[in-house]
Amino acid sequence: MRHVRRLDDAGQAFPIYIMVVAGLLFLAFAFLAVGQAGANRNGAQTAADAAALAAALDTRDQLTKEWVQNVRDPTKWKDIFQGLGVPFDGCARADQLAAQNDATVTCEPLPGLPPGYKVEALTNKTVGDSIVPGTENKRSRAPATAVIEPACVFELPGEGGEGGPLPTLTCDDGTWTPDPANPDDLPGPEDLFDVHLAD
Repeated sequence: MRHVRRLDDAGQAFPIYIMVVAGLLFLAFAFLAVGQAGANRNGAQTAADAAALAAALDTRDQLTKEWVQNVRDPTKWKDIFQGLGVPFDGCARADQLAAQNDATVTCEPLPGLPPGYKVEALTNKTVGDSIVPGTENKRSRAPATAVIEPACVFELPGEGGEGGPLPTLTCDDGTWTPDPANPDDLPGPEDLFDVHLAD
């Protein structure tokens, strides 16, 4: 009799065991779905950050060229450091970086101070099949904004103007006294401007 009772107990425990295993499998697949969605979201954010920075860096380089062309006329420096005088056409570069990160972006220049770019990335890949309905066709989106800020300050000597003494640039990474006769010694884009992601 005792032997039969033990078999009955084992028979009653088996359905509970099956339910526990099924529950654990469901949780495992749910965590996997969350992980898939998180990875896709991270991919979208990476693409957005890279695209926004690429657009801003492209325009930073154009602003630096504009500054070098006008280095003898410091009255024009202020406008250049504020992002004026060049077209904000860095969105083409943003598209390239997004494609390299398997995404597409919408991109728009941001006027004002500091100028920059605002992008939104959309992943080409979907989250994929999971136990969560609808994820098989869902793609992730993420926004990013990059701004261009001057990394240097200066004061115009007297009236300034072309032909007069050039101001000293006090920059984040040091002090520069521009000498147009030695263009190789002029500060570079990374010296003149700070490009970074904005919150």
